[in-house]
Amino acid sequence: MVSPRLSLVLDGQDQPNRVVVYRPRSDADYSGFGDASVQIVQGFKPDFAAFQSLGYDTRTAAEGSFDLAIVAVPRAKREARALIADAAMRSVRVVVDGQKTDGIDSLLKDVRKRADVTALVSKAHGKAFMFEGGDFTDWADPGALNAIDGFETRLGVFSADRVDKASAALVAALPDKLPSKIADFGAGWGYLSRHILAIEGVKKLHIVEAEATALECARANITDDRAVFHWADVTTHEAKPAYDGIIMNPPFHTTRAADPGLGQAFIASAARCLAPHGHLWMVANRHLPYEATLSEHFGLVAEIGGTPAFKILQASKPLRTGKRMS
Repeated sequence: MVSPRLSLVLDGQDQPNRVVVYRPRSDADYSGFGDASVQIVQGFKPDFAAFQSLGYDTRTAAEGSFDLAIVAVPRAKREARALIADAAMRSVRVVVDGQKTDGIDSLLKDVRKRADVTALVSKAHGKAFMFEGGDFTDWADPGALNAIDGFETRLGVFSADRVDKASAALVAALPDKLPSKIADFGAGWGYLSRHILAIEGVKKLHIVEAEATALECARANITDDRAVFHWADVTTHEAKPAYDGIIMNPPFHTTRAADPGLGQAFIASAARCLAPHGHLWMVANRHLPYEATLSEHFGLVAEIGGTPAFKILQASKPLRTGKRMS
C-alpha cells in the first residue's frame, strides 16, 4: 500500500473480508488485501475513474457493512468527521490516515474522547490510527446546507459557506451578451452557472464539474432547461460540437500548496474545446502566472478587469498547435 502508516497500523490484524476506503487518491494501492472485497468511495471523477479501471467496486457513497473501514483524511475537517461517522456506522474497525497538515492530530484527539484507539503509527509527517466503537452520530453529514442565500451546498465542496470572491469578480466583469453555446468549467455548486444563464444570448450551458457532490448541488441550484450537466474531468473533457464560449474559475490547489499546473491544464482544455471563433473568460489570483500559458494556446489575450486580489482574463482565437499566431 502507498501509505507506510497504513501498512504498519494493520500489521498483525485479522485479514478482513470486506473493506471500504473513503476518499483515497488514485495512486493508492490496495492490492495488499488479497482476496478481500474492497469498495472505494470517491466522488472526484479522475480518482473514481482510476479505481474503476482497476476493477474496484467504486461508488460516490458507501453502501453495505464491512469488516474494516479506512478514511483517507480530506482537507476539510467537517467532511473528515462526516466520513469517520459513516465509517463507524458501517464497520467495527476504523482506520483514519492523514497528514499533519490535514488535521490528523486534532482528529485523533477528538476520536480518543469517544472511542478506544487500539493502534497508532506516526510516520512520514502524518499519523494512522485504528479505533473501535464510539458514538459519532453528531458528526454525521447533515445533508444540504443553506449557508448561502438562494443556494444549496454540501460538506466538502469548495466555498460551501460563502460566495467565492474570485467568482463574484468574474461575474461582475462578464459582458452583457454571451455566445449561445457556452460552458462553465469547474462549475462547483453552480454560482457562476446561474449568473451565466441570466445573461442575454445563452441558449445552452454545459456545466462541467469533477466533484460529484458539487455537481449534485449544481443540479439542485440550476433548474433551467438550458443547462446540461457533465460529471467530468475538465482536463480531459471533450466538447462535441465545440463550445462558442467558456467561463471558468479554475482551482489552483491539488494539496494545500498553490499549484498553477491545474489551472494551466484547464486553459489547455478550454483551447481544445472551443470553436475557432470561441472566447474564454477566466479569473485568477493575481500572483498566478497564467498569461504565458494563455499565449501558448490563444492568439489574443487581454486582461479586462478585476480587483486588487484577482485578474479577469479574456482569450480568443484558440490555437490547436499551441503556438501563438503572428
